[in-house]
Amino acid sequence: MRSFFKKYRNLLIVLLVVVLGASAFIFVRRSNAGTTSQFQTARVGRGNLTATIGATGTVRAKQSAVLVWQAAGTVDTVNVKVGDNVPTNFVMAYLAQTSLPQSVIMAEADLADAQKSLDELKSSDTSLAQAAIDLKAAQEAYDKAAYYLHYLQNSKKVPQSETRLFLETKRNTWMYLYKTKTFKGPAPEDWITDAANDLALKTSKLQDAQREFDRLNNGNMPDITAAQARVNAAQATLNLARVISPFAGTVTEAYPLTGDQISAGATAFRLDNLSSLLVDVKVSEVDINNVSIDQPVTLTFDAILGKEYHGKVVEVTQAGTADQGVVNFTVTAEVTDADSMVKPGMTAAVNIVIKEMQDVLLIPNRAVRVVNGQRVVQLLVDGKAVQKEISLGSSSDTVSVLGSGDVKEGDMIILNPPDQSGPRGPFGGRGG
Repeated sequence: MRSFFKKYRNLLIVLLVVVLGASAFIFVRRSNAGTTSQFQTARVGRGNLTATIGATGTVRAKQSAVLVWQAAGTVDTVNVKVGDNVPTNFVMAYLAQTSLPQSVIMAEADLADAQKSLDELKSSDTSLAQAAIDLKAAQEAYDKAAYYLHYLQNSKKVPQSETRLFLETKRNTWMYLYKTKTFKGPAPEDWITDAANDLALKTSKLQDAQREFDRLNNGNMPDITAAQARVNAAQATLNLARVISPFAGTVTEAYPLTGDQISAGATAFRLDNLSSLLVDVKVSEVDINNVSIDQPVTLTFDAILGKEYHGKVVEVTQAGTADQGVVNFTVTAEVTDADSMVKPGMTAAVNIVIKEMQDVLLIPNRAVRVVNGQRVVQLLVDGKAVQKEISLGSSSDTVSVLGSGDVKEGDMIILNPPDQSGPRGPFGGRGG
């Protein structure tokens, strides 16, 4: 055996060197492969980014009212049920007259009397219209008479044959009377005298017509105002026994049934104007200046799975409120494509679209870390992690726009970079 090792010693040394070298190569390669395989990577690419501000809120109707009974009594009639649409001033329910207080019962009679008086006063509008017609006719007759007298008094020579026109009235009917004289030279004095007398008569009739018009136009206005006030007071007392819709809407809650004994202040109905559904959300002071009227929003609801709704910002408050040291502003969004599944009271997740960017270089948020106050990412270069400092622009939930940094399209970015020493900021965990 000794002679064998002595004979082949050099060959054995060479083989040992080869085996050790091969083992070292395999170990290093496997070590590098293991280091590389522990990284999750993605290629940096271009795309579109929609920057949003997210918040949650509760759906409410544009108008909402809880209607209560104003008087105690027994429910006589209920005219609506849940889901009914009612117009403004619709009587939704009322109490039996025999169960009402005397003051309410008497209001019906007071209303009838007050309405009759008001109608009679308003009927004088016909007389006022006739007075206006008479006043206009009297004014025209006066103008003609005044013009004719002026014509006679200032004419140096009139035709030999002159026809004079007189306008008289009999039983409120205007009649034209014609008289003809023949003369030469200036108008005769008796013509001027007749014309002056006629003008005096027309002046008196015009004054009478004016006084009658003024009396009818102004004289009964205080009486009409007082009569209208009595009608309104009686109607208000009578309405104590009724529940009346203050606006057009949908009945969303209904409590009374015929025969129920109710007390004043008891809830009768809830009425909502479902033509417009709104969601109020709280936005922090950091983001509020990025929000403006008419910005688009998307909405999802816990109660409605797999469906996204759309809307727009309709109101942004100009004053913030502090809650536990955090200042928030209220932003109101309107759901523009709401259907019957969206109901007041539902919880909505609202995303306000503040910016849309096209064809920008995007960095996955989960790849970003903060080291010593600087945002960094790590790229996989020749199987090794290489750290790069970057700055970011607008962000969404998953990606951010690359603002600056030595990162280009096609680079392999490490999504799960190894931990780095130093403080970690908002991108230290999920990265967004």
